[in-house]
Amino acid sequence: MSENPSEATLHPFRPPPPGGLLHAVVGFDRQELQAIFDIYGRMVAQGIWRDYALDFSTQRAIFSIFRRSGEAAFYRIVKEPKSARKQGAYMVVAQTGLILKRGAELRRILGVLEKQSIFQTIG
Repeated sequence: MSENPSEATLHPFRPPPPGGLLHAVVGFDRQELQAIFDIYGRMVAQGIWRDYALDFSTQRAIFSIFRRSGEAAFYRIVKEPKSARKQGAYMVVAQTGLILKRGAELRRILGVLEKQSIFQTIG
């Protein structure tokens, strides 16, 4: 069979057409990713972080940060648009599940990661 795949299968994260049955997937836009990768790059250069993962769903987008690829996520940067009016769309969550900072401005909440890196132990 030499059928060409439809565009929907080539672009699974494209928002659905009006009246479509698919749900839109939450993701990070270019400026958000730039802010995240600015701090991520600095921490990788210092040898503190080594890996990351991106997860997208209809409810939230998650940028997970790892010290080692075999471990659980050290930090998670979460974007939940449904909580934007109440508590802010963004939050930084520690490995233990503790919410370190929550707010409406991504760059402001990323500041908590800069402060946390000061207290890192070498081991």
